Amino acid sequence: KFGLKIGTISDLIEYRRKHEKLVYREVEVDLPTKHGHFNLIHFRNKVTQEHHLALVKGDVKTEEPVLVRVHSECLTGDAFGSMRCDCGDQLAASMRMIQEEGRGVVLYMNQEGRGIGLSAKLHAYELQDKGLDTVEANEKLGFAPDLRDYGTGALILKNLGIHKLRLITNNPKKIIALNGFDLEMVERIPLEIPPNEVNAHYLETKRDKMGHMILK
Repeated sequence: KFGLKIGTISDLIEYRRKHEKLVYREVEVDLPTKHGHFNLIHFRNKVTQEHHLALVKGDVKTEEPVLVRVHSECLTGDAFGSMRCDCGDQLAASMRMIQEEGRGVVLYMNQEGRGIGLSAKLHAYELQDKGLDTVEANEKLGFAPDLRDYGTGALILKNLGIHKLRLITNNPKKIIALNGFDLEMVERIPLEIPPNEVNAHYLETKRDKMGHMILK
């Protein structure tokens, strides 16, 4: 009737990403931590209403590449110290690296369980307890192995004034995804977290089935 083509929700979000300011800052506070002193910024996505956090150290609005970690929320690993994954160790190591660098950003993204949510993640854990690996468990529940979206994270980085980054990651998908949002990936900084007796198989699965760059 109005000459408009009907698209998908993802098409609408992609259009709005390119033409509108989709993320905005709600509040900003000083946050001393045991890993260093940071500025904590709470962001919200206008479309999804999801909240995300940025831990910012030093002046990141420069032409020099900024040390960045894009970290997905993991309640069990980050808060409870679960040994089933290496998430908590990765977060702590990234914060220490940025503290030593003197400037950088940790994005703490609201994407629990690689994007499937806390409840589904716990159901996946239940299946893993019965012998499935992390990929098989997700697929058994009807999910892809990784449902995370990095577009919002890219918008937050741009909001912070970052265009060149040295990305702390073992996941090649993050590099490809962020490169797709006009961010220049200058260097990959590996995270070498030694496995424990509980998560060794999980890390092997991430390496062998998901392409993570983890040393054998």
